[in-house]
Amino acid sequence: MTRQAVAYRSGRVLLAGDSAHVHYPAGGQGLSLGVQDAVNLGWKLAQVVDGTSPESLLDTYQDERHPVAARALQHTMAQGVLQRPDERIKALVDVVSELAIMDEPRKRLAGIISGLDIHYDLGEGHPLLGRRMPDLDLVTAEGPLRVFTLLHDAKPVLINLGEPGSFEITAWAGRVKSIDAEYVGPWELPVLGAVTAPMAVLVRPDGYVAWVGDGTDTGLRGALTTWFG
Repeated sequence: MTRQAVAYRSGRVLLAGDSAHVHYPAGGQGLSLGVQDAVNLGWKLAQVVDGTSPESLLDTYQDERHPVAARALQHTMAQGVLQRPDERIKALVDVVSELAIMDEPRKRLAGIISGLDIHYDLGEGHPLLGRRMPDLDLVTAEGPLRVFTLLHDAKPVLINLGEPGSFEITAWAGRVKSIDAEYVGPWELPVLGAVTAPMAVLVRPDGYVAWVGDGTDTGLRGALTTWFG
């Protein structure tokens, strides 16, 4: 059985996880889908409830998560077919298996099944925009720090990798953490591979990048307003 709700929100009713989509449990993708639904919705719902953001922020939950689940359902249906005990299907499995041992198809399939290739459409820009922030080992004035430890409080964080003190976000000081840091090493994203190192990134509480800086603050205030009131 494969089904998906047409809408994830109807007024005060919001759907997530198995109430929003059900499918063959190939690759354990349903767990990742449900958890990411909840994390995507959770911080947005909290901001609307406490008056930080307008109710329209909840519409981005449907916009971002519905296409992700629709694609996952398509792939789980394909995986289900490949497990049928049929000689014609076995021939298809052999062909797919040959493709899957090649580097590019293997990377793409791994990204799909893990959910690490998810890309929310937040406009044009750096490849990081709308994608999950890598969990890098940063160097700060207080010592070494992993990126994801900055998200433990479920607050957005602005990571400045350029000149210290380059960004002024006083108006959002109580909502967005700001940190100056350095990172020495390659920037690599699942499926895409190496990307150009950004000068700054604004990371949402769900770990996805809402803005990428090129050395200026162009677009930063707009991104802060859109996502964090």
